Amino acid sequence: QVQLQEQGPGRVRPSQTVSLTCTASTSITFPGSYLFWIRQAPGKGLECVGGIDSSGSTYDSPSLKSRTSVSRDTSKNQFFLELNSVAHEDAGVYYCLYIMTFQSFWGQGTQVTVAA
Repeated sequence: QVQLQEQGPGRVRPSQTVSLTCTASTSITFPGSYLFWIRQAPGKGLECVGGIDSSGSTYDSPSLKSRTSVSRDTSKNQFFLELNSVAHEDAGVYYCLYIMTFQSFWGQGTQVTVAA
């Protein structure tokens, strides 16, 4: 069982940058594995924000590409998201998802509130 723990600031002001961290209880470089940031705005479905594979190649959501940056620290089993120029529509719960060959694991999510 892989444990994922998301951390974030909770509340950010519009136009600021929100930085999120996902810490995994195991290596994040298992061959063929992927890490994703998934978000869910109130009353809406799940949306993939960005991801990274075991080799370090990143994926950015086409709708958010210019505002997102995903990265990792393999020595700490951590996965990061930076979302800049946040707006009210960026508010929601952000989840870390770790997909391995035959299993997938979700974190409990971290709430991001955008307010002045």
